[in-house]
Amino acid sequence: MRQKFKDIPAAIAYFLYEKGVLHNRIKVHSIDETIDVLLHTEKSMVRFGDGEIVMIKGGDLMLQKADPEIAKGLAEILAYPHDDLIVTIPGIFETLSDHHRDSRQFWKDHLLFNRKTYETYCNPDRVYYSTFVSRCYYYAADRSGCGAQFAKVRKIWENRDIVVVEGERTHNGVGNDLLDTARSIERIICPPSDAYRAIPAILDACTAYGKDRLFLLSVGVAAKFLAVKLFERGYRVLDIGNLDMEYEWFVRRAPGKMKLEKHDCISEEANRAAGYTSYLEQIKVRV
Repeated sequence: MRQKFKDIPAAIAYFLYEKGVLHNRIKVHSIDETIDVLLHTEKSMVRFGDGEIVMIKGGDLMLQKADPEIAKGLAEILAYPHDDLIVTIPGIFETLSDHHRDSRQFWKDHLLFNRKTYETYCNPDRVYYSTFVSRCYYYAADRSGCGAQFAKVRKIWENRDIVVVEGERTHNGVGNDLLDTARSIERIICPPSDAYRAIPAILDACTAYGKDRLFLLSVGVAAKFLAVKLFERGYRVLDIGNLDMEYEWFVRRAPGKMKLEKHDCISEEANRAAGYTSYLEQIKVRV
């Protein structure tokens, strides 16, 4: 019953927004346009999902406690201050017709409570890029184009030396071919929660590498700040978030969200038992 009381006003508000009764000044490129700019330029990327918007409002996330310093920093990044560091946000402002039913309702509810945050902090002089570049499978009502999108994403790091900065459970590209196009893979493993406090140590580990490396970040809220700091130091960095999880769901043709076994592999023994020896060899630093 409580959910219905939320869903009904969310649906009404979105209808008014979609029809132009409520003004929409936020513009977002499509997923394919976002992939293309990453594939054909050397631009870096920082991504905002629903969680980062909640944190700007002062809310907690599962793996990151609320903090005024974090909220202020996220708001500054959301303002899109750099030309060659693209900022992505959910492309939900013009239509949700390409989303399946549950995804449509989630984003309608999200906008009901967070629309003002976007309107306050998004730069009206920018066209943003799509956060669904890293989540292009789950949301989609029609998933027939996902294979082509993932194929283009994998070309972004083709023949590149990459450094994956991730939590100990994440396992980007482990057990699938997401990163197989890269020339080499090294990993920096970060704390599983409150990684924001470890940013100085993570940054030190990253900047030990040359600027020829491409950095892929999957460290939650901390990734936003790391992306900016590395970008400002001349590195190319992509905040890929949960891309690997979406790719696993795509490969498995999962009808919806599903738990991945590799996320339970934490210890060296568990990773060896799962056959993830190459993954362990790629780990160069544990922060």
